[in-house]
Amino acid sequence: EDTAEVFNSDVRCKLLDTHTCQCVDYANRKARVPDCIKLTPENVRTISWIPASCAYRRLAEGRGLAWWHPLISHDMNTVVQAGISVQGRTVAEEDVAPGEWENHAVDWPDFEPKD
Repeated sequence: EDTAEVFNSDVRCKLLDTHTCQCVDYANRKARVPDCIKLTPENVRTISWIPASCAYRRLAEGRGLAWWHPLISHDMNTVVQAGISVQGRTVAEEDVAPGEWENHAVDWPDFEPKD
């Protein structure tokens, strides 16, 4: 039964590079993954599952980029060092049967790393 309840999971998009945690085909992602969501300053305020640490959400809320964001730190590893990266914590969607997704629900904390 579909309850419309949303859960976070460790199942990653097929376009997520597990080392860089970036989309491997950002320019064509909507064509390759039709339900990919384009984040905007308007919609990040209404999408309940966007974490507080999300750069788009932080900017939309007027909080600016955090110290660990690569545009501030000039280091892609600060996201991992801050403990908020999904690097090494996900499974490929092609490795999870459709009926097994509920077994991949996660309760990762939604937190802001300290400055």
